[in-house]
Amino acid sequence: MDRRILLTCGEPAGIGPELAPLALASGVEFAWIGDPRHLPAGTAFTRIAAPNDPVPAGHLPVLPHQFAAPNTPGRANPANATGVIEVIARAVQLVQQGQASAITTLPINKQALKEGAGFAFPGHTEYLAHLAGDVPVVMMLASTTVTPACRVVPATIHIPLAEVPAALTDETLESAIRITHAALIRDFGIADPRIAVAGINPHAGENGVMGREEMTRFTPLLKRLRQEGLDLTGPLPADTMFHPAARARYDAAICAYHDQALIPIKTLDFAGGVNVTLGLPFIRTSPDHGTAFDIAGKGLADPESTIAALRMARDMAATRA
Repeated sequence: MDRRILLTCGEPAGIGPELAPLALASGVEFAWIGDPRHLPAGTAFTRIAAPNDPVPAGHLPVLPHQFAAPNTPGRANPANATGVIEVIARAVQLVQQGQASAITTLPINKQALKEGAGFAFPGHTEYLAHLAGDVPVVMMLASTTVTPACRVVPATIHIPLAEVPAALTDETLESAIRITHAALIRDFGIADPRIAVAGINPHAGENGVMGREEMTRFTPLLKRLRQEGLDLTGPLPADTMFHPAARARYDAAICAYHDQALIPIKTLDFAGGVNVTLGLPFIRTSPDHGTAFDIAGKGLADPESTIAALRMARDMAATRA
């Protein structure tokens, strides 16, 4: 058996505990890390001591991790915040030790983590980068059910829109391009990646009429990187980058800010989008949705995005190997 993927439990009061047994339908070998008390009643599971221990067919392999309290679906308990954080760290340790092939993380609730454990990171992406040694990373959202594929990378992530122009420095944009280029080769098997870069202003500034960032910052940087051999187009107007004919001309799009990247992919492939952290020394994917407190415990959780995330992690691990 190949090394399993580790599926972290995420926020126990969300839909994560329901998604874990449903994700067995993916056909991907994975082990869930969490407190078995949080799983839905009647879940067939087997406690294991190591990620790749055998389990009966149809059983969820569970690496037990004791939490401070049971869970109430839809109501985050700050007492469980430390357990959520410990599970993520434990998964990173196991994958770095070579005991697992990748990590897929179920959604967390940042407010509960902050209130219960003083969690100081904006989200999973930043915490995983810290655990990996404070390596530079970028967030990619990748579609799994639309063709041509839609892969987007926001160069700036969880900051107010008013702060984007100052945060989008030459160094930030160059780092996003280089990390994406390397990951497309290493993790997606694309030998000569084509990357499109969106401008920050409407119509990509329209030659300075609607903003000069494209002329003074984007264009000189892209010219320099093209001279190194990178296949880059842009800066492009973001509003014309995501129809099928446009997507066919590139393998990933670098966007200036969070919503510029996430609105198109969530429109095109809401259920099948996968969050991938590029730049880590290990593979991490995640479903592209939140904890869904409003439907937690009601049997309404849709595992499609979790299944897509597990399958993408499996495929990336095979490519990287």
